[in-house]
Amino acid sequence: MDDVDLDLRERLPGDLPKLFPDGGAERTLSVPLPPGDVVWPDPGYPQRQFIRAPALWVSDDPVPGELWGRVRAEHARSGLWPVLLDESDQPWAAGQIAPEPVAEIGNYEPAAFMYEVWSDFAEQAGPDDFHDLEPFGRHCPGPAAAGTPLDDPDAAADRHARALAARGLSLGLVAVERGADVLAAIGWQGALNHNEWTAPLAAVVRGWEERFGARVVGLGFNTLELSVAAPPVTTRHAVQVAAEHWAFCPDILFQGPGSLAGYAEEIRGKTWWSFWWD
Repeated sequence: MDDVDLDLRERLPGDLPKLFPDGGAERTLSVPLPPGDVVWPDPGYPQRQFIRAPALWVSDDPVPGELWGRVRAEHARSGLWPVLLDESDQPWAAGQIAPEPVAEIGNYEPAAFMYEVWSDFAEQAGPDDFHDLEPFGRHCPGPAAAGTPLDDPDAAADRHARALAARGLSLGLVAVERGADVLAAIGWQGALNHNEWTAPLAAVVRGWEERFGARVVGLGFNTLELSVAAPPVTTRHAVQVAAEHWAFCPDILFQGPGSLAGYAEEIRGKTWWSFWWD
C-alpha cells in the first residue's frame, strides 16, 4: 500500500496533466511546486493554428533557481521542461501566445534558415552594409562546427538558472521532449518582427543543443536565455558562431557591437547566450 500511495503522490499534480494529449499517463513529478496555474491561449489573440489545450503552467510568484534545476532533473520522467519567465509585459498570464505544433519544427533545417536570412539581407543591403558582416560579407558561411564541451550541459543550465532567478522570475513548465521545443509549444512571439513563424527558430536552437550543449533556460516578452556547455573558444570559431547568431537575431549585432568580429569576442568562451528582438 505504501508503494501505491507514493506512486499516487508523485503523479503530476493539479492541472499539469492537461498539458499532455494523453493526460500525462505514466508521467510523474516528485518536486513540490509553488501555487500556479495552466495558461490557455487567448482565442482573441491572433493565432496561426489555434490549439485547444493549455500551452504551459506558470507559477504565481518568482521562484529560486534551485527549483528550476530540481524540475529539470526530472524532465525524463515528467515530460515537463522548466523555463524561467519574465512577466514584466505579461504575455504568458494574458494568454498572448500563438502555439505552433511541435511536429512542425522538424520541417525546418537550421542551415536553410541561415542561408535564407543572409540572402534576404544581401538583396536589400547597400555596398557599405556588408562591412558589419566581415569576414563573410554577402556570402553566408553556413553553420559552425560543434564546440568542445567545457562542462556538463545540465550543470551549466542549472548554474545559469540560479543566476537568472535572481531577477525574480516565474517558473513555467512546458510539455516537450526537449527545451528548444518550448519556443513553438508555448507560442512565444518574441522574434515576430524578425520571423513570422517560431518553429524555424526552435529548429536553430535544436541545432545549438546538439553542437554547443545549449539549453533553454529563460524567456521574456522578446528575450531568450540559453546556457552553453561547449561555447567557441577560438576567435575563428567564435566569428562563425557569431554569424549564426546574427541570422537568428540581427538586433544583437546591429544594436550591439556593430560587427561580427566585435560580437565574436563577446561570446568567445561564454557559457550563456542572451538574445533580444525589437
